[in-house]
Amino acid sequence: MKFRFEIVDSALAHDGFLGLKRFWLKHDLFAGGTSDVLVRECIVGLESAAVLLYDPNRDEVVMIEQFRIGALEDPRGAWLLEIVGGLVEEGQHPDEVARREAVEEAGCEIQQLLPICEFMVSPGYSSERTHLFCGLVDASSAGGVHGLAEEGEDIRVEVLPAEEAIAELYGGRVNSTTAIITMQWLSMNRMELMA
Repeated sequence: MKFRFEIVDSALAHDGFLGLKRFWLKHDLFAGGTSDVLVRECIVGLESAAVLLYDPNRDEVVMIEQFRIGALEDPRGAWLLEIVGGLVEEGQHPDEVARREAVEEAGCEIQQLLPICEFMVSPGYSSERTHLFCGLVDASSAGGVHGLAEEGEDIRVEVLPAEEAIAELYGGRVNSTTAIITMQWLSMNRMELMA
């Protein structure tokens, strides 16, 4: 059975760094019939690309650390250990964004880009989709502080042995969605990449 929905009305509730849209809608119910008119809000218009930078020759992962507003109240602090990533603007392809962000945020040129997956970040309140990749790099000269000044970026590069980066899944430093997914992917595919 194909379920249907009807948008009765919509309005832009906020237009800033994030767009927030309010919807009045009805949808089919599993038990049959149609719901009453529901009011839902959704962060709209976001598409991102993120890339795990991995050096299979050195068995090292290039990660970044930066301040994140969503982690303000995290007891471990508002600076997160993450993978490189950025927003996909209209007319851009996610793999172009992954390559560009690797240079801007970590100073790394991607030698080979491997797709991992695409996922919805949190469809209960956001339309954001993220495209995940693994970028094979030479980590021998990775390090320093990067980012675009005009975007207020202050990004520190950290190179970790792959075993240590994967262990941070349980150590607590790797605690954002894209980093968790890519570390799990790396733990399953690492031997093949090194071969």
